Amino acid sequence: MRALLKFSKAVDWLNGQVGKYVIWLILASTVISGVNAMVRKAFDMSSNAYLEVQWYLFAAAFMLAAGYTLLNGEHVKIDVIYGRLSKRTQTWIDVFGFTCFLMPMCVVVLWFGIPFALKGFYSGEMSSNAGGLIRWPVFAMMPLGFSLLTLQGLSELIKRLAFLQGLIDDPSVKKVEKTAEEELAESIRRLSEAQGKAS
Repeated sequence: MRALLKFSKAVDWLNGQVGKYVIWLILASTVISGVNAMVRKAFDMSSNAYLEVQWYLFAAAFMLAAGYTLLNGEHVKIDVIYGRLSKRTQTWIDVFGFTCFLMPMCVVVLWFGIPFALKGFYSGEMSSNAGGLIRWPVFAMMPLGFSLLTLQGLSELIKRLAFLQGLIDDPSVKKVEKTAEEELAESIRRLSEAQGKAS
């Protein structure tokens, strides 16, 4: 189990890093959307490529962040009964859900998604819209995103089983960390206090 927990920690780190950087795709999509709108209004010109790259970036952010979302417990749960059960029962429900629903769904999507993405890559499929983009990069987001989600599902399953064995603390409890803004404010406050004491 110790080796599995090391694997789980590595997967958590991987999806944490992906989640940290994939947010920039949303910013890029927003900037492209704004520039495209201004150019269209100011110069009465546009291209389907700008429209398509926006949804390419949004699709990439959505797919690649699926594992990160699961890592942080931000996926949707119907909590009418679940929240009233004991922590051990909740954990067994999670184990059942990961094993019988999440993992089989991920395997099916990968089974069909990988050949679909490869077909698009080898054929060089292009958008049917005038000035559109090549399609395989957005097709590749499906198997890549579901691969990350599958890994995170395995990590969450390992953590739940380790918790049931008493090897780790409850993995479903969110660790509250300071945001970047809170850390910056605290640094500024400490700097101000140090300067105040120096003078």
